[in-house]
Amino acid sequence: ATTDGGAGMLTALGARLLTADGTPVRPGGAALAELARADLSRLDPRLAEVDLVLASDVDNPLTGPTGAAAVYGPQKGADEDDVRALDAALTHYARVLTEALGDRVAEAAEAPGAGAAGGIGFGALVGLGARFRPGIEVMLDVLGFADALDRADLVITGEGSLDTQTLHGKAPAGVAAAARARGVDTVAVCGRLALDAEALEKAGIRRAYALAEIEPDPERCFSEAGPLLEKIARTLGEEWLA
Repeated sequence: ATTDGGAGMLTALGARLLTADGTPVRPGGAALAELARADLSRLDPRLAEVDLVLASDVDNPLTGPTGAAAVYGPQKGADEDDVRALDAALTHYARVLTEALGDRVAEAAEAPGAGAAGGIGFGALVGLGARFRPGIEVMLDVLGFADALDRADLVITGEGSLDTQTLHGKAPAGVAAAARARGVDTVAVCGRLALDAEALEKAGIRRAYALAEIEPDPERCFSEAGPLLEKIARTLGEEWLA
């Protein structure tokens, strides 16, 4: 959907991304295959006065098997051919930006968070001078999580699907890591569980409770989520807080 490496964002802020005949590259990720020249000299000058933080809940690079196209493209409807085309276009895009901005582009393409939001992370890092910070760290600071931990006997976190993506900087993993550092146990509640006990333990999650484990029908999990969560909450309370 938006796997364009932040090209649209940069263009809106004044960058010029041009084809061989000097016309602007069309919007969208696949069109980046037509990119011949990048001019970022006309970016809004006010950006130089701003400390930009790229707060991302994922640490994926821009391209490759764990990049923006491969990991997030299929979630937005991209098939295998689309993923190959988008990844190749992003690789070409990074190459052209390297010609314009130098070797730091390659480093930015591999940096944690470069692949976030279809590669907008990369655009922010290389074009806007942003610095990466795990989104969960930013949110925990804003929410005063450290102070709350001082009063906590147990931390309960959750996500729709606890899976391998959770381990790449998403909120439950960040919450569990912060709690474990302070010696407070963390358990998770989720709709679907796709991590084994070893992976959960490594992430700092003592146990996970999934709606799908007590109601295997996905439709009922959605339609009866409230009552199912209440049932899980009773079990969780009996096992951890009684």
